[in-house]
Amino acid sequence: MTKAPQMCSQERLRNSGLRPTRQRVALADLIFAKGDRHLTVEELHEEAVEAGVPVSLATVYNTLHQFTEAGMIRVLAVESAKTYFDTNVSDHHHFFVEGQNEVLDIPVSNIQIDNLPEPPKGMEISHVDVVVRLRRKSDR
Repeated sequence: MTKAPQMCSQERLRNSGLRPTRQRVALADLIFAKGDRHLTVEELHEEAVEAGVPVSLATVYNTLHQFTEAGMIRVLAVESAKTYFDTNVSDHHHFFVEGQNEVLDIPVSNIQIDNLPEPPKGMEISHVDVVVRLRRKSDR
């Protein structure tokens, strides 16, 4: 079975309503080249530096938030000190491996959520994020 060709970064940016600047295209290339994944601002900045993309940490931060607002990626807060950005914007949940700072996808079909509270008047639930925290078993 062959994989469908990936959308080029310029087209992805335009379809999301963002102007495809050189830095946005370069960062989008890095983000989406490896398929669905979770990454932090610092990890993407390090990848950009290694790839020779001249970009500051602040620019990476701002760009990731622009991509989030445009619906290209989503924010996943699993720790108060670290925010991950998820390239998979479909409904799904996550495992978080404590001590390793690793995030893994859980297909939405594996979790059933019932009895959600009624949102306040004039509000609606946009999505529910479930984070299941994991740690290695101790050898006792």
